[in-house]
Amino acid sequence: MKTRFSGLLRSLSMVALAGVIGLAGAGRALAEDKVTVAGWSQPISEITSLLAEPDKGFFKAKGIALDYVPGTGGGAAIQNMLTGQADVAFTDPASFFLALDKGQKLVAIYNIYPQNVFNVVSPKERNITKPADLKGKKIGVYSLSSGTYQNLQVLLHQVGLTEKDVTIEVAGLLNFAPVIQGQVDATAATDTGLYVGQQKGLKDVNVIEVKDTLNLPSDIFVVTEDTYRTKKDVLKRFLAAYRDSAAWMIAQPEEAARIAVTRAINGRDEATNLAIIKLRNASSQSETTKAKGLGAFDPELMQKGADTFKQLGLITKDLDMSKLVVTDLIPQ
Repeated sequence: MKTRFSGLLRSLSMVALAGVIGLAGAGRALAEDKVTVAGWSQPISEITSLLAEPDKGFFKAKGIALDYVPGTGGGAAIQNMLTGQADVAFTDPASFFLALDKGQKLVAIYNIYPQNVFNVVSPKERNITKPADLKGKKIGVYSLSSGTYQNLQVLLHQVGLTEKDVTIEVAGLLNFAPVIQGQVDATAATDTGLYVGQQKGLKDVNVIEVKDTLNLPSDIFVVTEDTYRTKKDVLKRFLAAYRDSAAWMIAQPEEAARIAVTRAINGRDEATNLAIIKLRNASSQSETTKAKGLGAFDPELMQKGADTFKQLGLITKDLDMSKLVVTDLIPQ
């Protein structure tokens, strides 16, 4: 009896120990690395690939606890990252170039939107059909730290104009209201902004596409050099999760539009969400990404962008994109 009782105790002890080990393993499995993204915007429908995380769990599946800090432009996104509020900046190449020019140690790690979606829109009665026509005009921008402002600068400089030749008005995210009301002659915006403006009464407009001048990516993920060196595993999993979420939004735009109704601050109308999401899906793809996968960079185009900014006097330093755009974290 003593032997049988001892054996029973040993068996129970082993079961208990296995349970403890199992719980510990489960704890490890549940542990996630937090990654905070500093965005250029509020949580709007065009970034549903990020906002859908509570519903879809793409980041959780890669062991990432995702958080989002809103901003007022690409420059603000970088600033929020630099002040420690975020790990990754969701920003534009212009803001990236300007920060590098100021001495910030940054690298670009993923090409979110390879297509340039920025534009300048004006009512046809203003007779603004080309960048030179902007001279002497009042132009609205989202903010002075946004891609709308910086891409407007590119257009102006390409035809020998500067900010002194125009009047720039900060109009906020809904920057089509002033142009509809006649408070400005034109507004610098994006393709999705133009769509929303047209839904709200903007009719008969001329559109100057910045991509016809310089087809730089609209947005990229940027991190500090220190984060790139020390958190490669976390960043690889973050980018793999983002790629999965972007691929889902491309494949299932209707589902994304439904989710945006409850996740995006501007997402009440599902049909509008769908139109915006389809526009953003198109900008997420290029000939390069079709060949190499979502997130792939065109190094020559990024270098052309940096060189153009230098030639136009928007930055003062020569930037070597072969060292400042890294591709080893992008999912293959």
